[in-house]
Amino acid sequence: MHGLVRGAEGAPLPQAAITLISLGGRQLGLAIARSDGAYAVDAPGAGTYVLIASADGFQPQASTIVVGAAPLAHDVLLSGTSGLRGVVRGPDLQPVAGAMVLVTDVRGDLQASTGTAEDGTFALEELVPGPVTVAVNAAGFRPRALPVDVGGAGVTRVEVELAAGARVTGVVRAPHGPLADARVTLVDAAGNVAGTATTGPDGAYAFTDLDGGEYTVIATGYPPAATALSLAGAGVDGHDIALAHPAE
Repeated sequence: MHGLVRGAEGAPLPQAAITLISLGGRQLGLAIARSDGAYAVDAPGAGTYVLIASADGFQPQASTIVVGAAPLAHDVLLSGTSGLRGVVRGPDLQPVAGAMVLVTDVRGDLQASTGTAEDGTFALEELVPGPVTVAVNAAGFRPRALPVDVGGAGVTRVEVELAAGARVTGVVRAPHGPLADARVTLVDAAGNVAGTATTGPDGAYAFTDLDGGEYTVIATGYPPAATALSLAGAGVDGHDIALAHPAE
C-alpha cells in the first residue's frame, strides 16, 4: 500500500512513521515518509490490517484498511497538536511568579501542568485541540479555574488574573496560657462554615485564601463527657476519661 501523509493544512509531513500491524497486534511493516510525504509499505497478503501514522507535533491516527490483490492507495491526514501560552497576573496586574498552571480535559483528566516564570508567563506544548479547563493556584491568591478552547493549529493565548486571598491568624489562650487542640470555626456573614482549624501546641491557628467580608470566629474546647460510675465502697477504682472533638 502507498499514499501521502499530510498535515491539517495539506502540507506534506516528511519523517512521519507508518506502521502496519495485524488485527492481533503484531507489527508487519514500518515505513518513514519521504520529503514529499509519500510512503509505501508492504503487506504480507490480502486481508484486513491496522495502519498507524504518527509524526512529531501531531496526533497519531489509527485506521482499519482492507488490502486486496492490487496495490492500495491510502492517504493519511494528521491533526496537529496545539500550544497554550499565557500570563498570570495579580490584582494590580503585577506578574505572579511560581504559580501552578494545570490543564484538564472535559473528563477532568490532567493533560499538562507547568509553573509560571518570573514575568508570570507560562507555555504548554502539544495539547490536543478542543475545550479544556485551565486552573491556576498561587500562594497568597485565590485559586481560579476558567474554560479555554484550544485552537486546532498554532498557539492559543490566555491571560489569568488572580484575586488576592485574605488570611487570618491568631492564638487561642486560656488562663494558664496558649491552649492546644482547641477547635476554631470560621463562619461567614451568611452563616456558612468557611473553614475549621485545630490549634497547635502554641495555640496558633490560621485560615488562608479567604474572600473579603465579615466573619465570625468561634473557639471551643472539648465538649463535656459523662459516663456512669459504680463504686464498690472499698479500695480504689480506676476510671479514665476520654475527651475528643465531635466526629473524631
